[in-house]
Amino acid sequence: MSKEKLLMSGNEAVARGAWEAGVKAGTGYPGTPSTEILENLHKYAGVECEWSVNEKVALEVGLGASYAGARTLVTMKHVGVNVAADPLFTAVYTGVKGGLVIVTADDPEMHSSQNEQDNRNYARSAKLPMLEPADSQEVKEYTIKAFEISEEFDTPVFLRLVTRIAHSMTVVEPGERRETEVSGFTRNLRKYVMVPGFARERHKVVEKRLIDIEKSAGRLDMHRIDNLPEDHAQTGIVTAGICYAYVKEVFPDMPVFKLGMVYPLPAKELLKFCAKFEEVLVIEELDPFIEDYLKARGVKTRGKDILPVTGEYTPDMLRKAFGGEKPNAAPVLPFALPSRPPSLCTGCPHRTIYEILSKLGATVSGDIGCYALGALPPFHAMDTCVDMGASITVAQGMEIAMGREKTAKTVAVIGDSTFAHSGVTGLINASYNQRNTLTIVLDNGTTAMTGMQPNPLSGETIRGAPTWSLDYRKLAEAVGLKDENIKIVNAYKKTEVEDALNELIARNELSLLVIKGPCMINQRKKKKAATA
Repeated sequence: MSKEKLLMSGNEAVARGAWEAGVKAGTGYPGTPSTEILENLHKYAGVECEWSVNEKVALEVGLGASYAGARTLVTMKHVGVNVAADPLFTAVYTGVKGGLVIVTADDPEMHSSQNEQDNRNYARSAKLPMLEPADSQEVKEYTIKAFEISEEFDTPVFLRLVTRIAHSMTVVEPGERRETEVSGFTRNLRKYVMVPGFARERHKVVEKRLIDIEKSAGRLDMHRIDNLPEDHAQTGIVTAGICYAYVKEVFPDMPVFKLGMVYPLPAKELLKFCAKFEEVLVIEELDPFIEDYLKARGVKTRGKDILPVTGEYTPDMLRKAFGGEKPNAAPVLPFALPSRPPSLCTGCPHRTIYEILSKLGATVSGDIGCYALGALPPFHAMDTCVDMGASITVAQGMEIAMGREKTAKTVAVIGDSTFAHSGVTGLINASYNQRNTLTIVLDNGTTAMTGMQPNPLSGETIRGAPTWSLDYRKLAEAVGLKDENIKIVNAYKKTEVEDALNELIARNELSLLVIKGPCMINQRKKKKAATA
């Protein structure tokens, strides 16, 4: 009898692999394309999961669980690693006890992101191994392998997905769970306390570890070679991840070195392969990470001289770039399709404030969330958007540069989840440095942009259990705001919103305006669940 097979997205396969590997803890912050990993993992028995307040916190909680002996999965999108970078670099020094795997879900083409960074560079910079799977079956296998590598070499391990892997579905053969014991924390100052004297010694461990992992490339069985010629040949291909699927579709008979571990790269095996060819094509999305490595070692390569350094690749792009078959032609329609740019939903609670701010002619320092759509027609009511929490601090910088009299109509707009993620520190900074910024929190009761996840303002956990919810007024008072400068209003009462906004702008003092109104999609979702 054949084994059961399931159709799984890459994100579902990470969750399945983590469960089969005996993971006890899962932490993360929702961010497309990584969000569905924890949403699936928490459904498995024997795993304690949480939506952490941000990625830095998620990694630190994950570290604690690992130090105590639990296999732990930490998930985030690529820009989330920027937030988690502080503990990440030191975690490589301390090492682990229970296996610790960190998922970075990169987003070539920026389907839902503010930049297009290649987080393979983080693996090299922080000096930890990174695995990159090419389909959902490999995602599951590599997740399990990542935990084994983590414990064998006493290191956190990156698992790199990209949007196409995270969201595409391929066949997976599920396995059984391997139960693991939580052995508890063992005191070891020289390993876990990174004061300079101990950290200097741990740095030596880190450097030796990378050498040991590279030397173990063959044993770890993380790479494979297709169609290797017996004699010297003209061209070979080196690739990894989703690009391997494109290569196999376009060039099924070409010699290919398919990398499974993209850092550290297996110098011995890789250079032996390259030595058989006159030139090597390196096919990789975003940065010339592998290509630069090979060029530095004298390998004649082609890659970024032909292919772009931005965006996603496609099979048709490879056909065109390397002179293969003609690209598949898209059907030509006999009429022009109307443009359908994204916009705030009908009935969205954010529409009220954007209409008012647009009419007022305010300068709006914005933030990351679905409310960033306020920058688009018909409102045109957002002027900056940089990263999570930047709305509050960018507005303060404008005040420093121009003076408060010229920036009285400059406001910071941030969502509830983003405020909890990294907006609170900006509010503290404003109070401490005696700024007069008006911060507007758009609270729709959920983390809407990434699929309606709960957060510290929504009053429920990842499992839907009721929990404490942050009190805006008490928080604002604790950081030094006057009571009269704190307003909490109903998003659907336009006059109430407009009066509160005008009053706080006229005060020209440090203020907080919270505009509460439920996300309409989330409301429908909850009603449907209640009647099911």
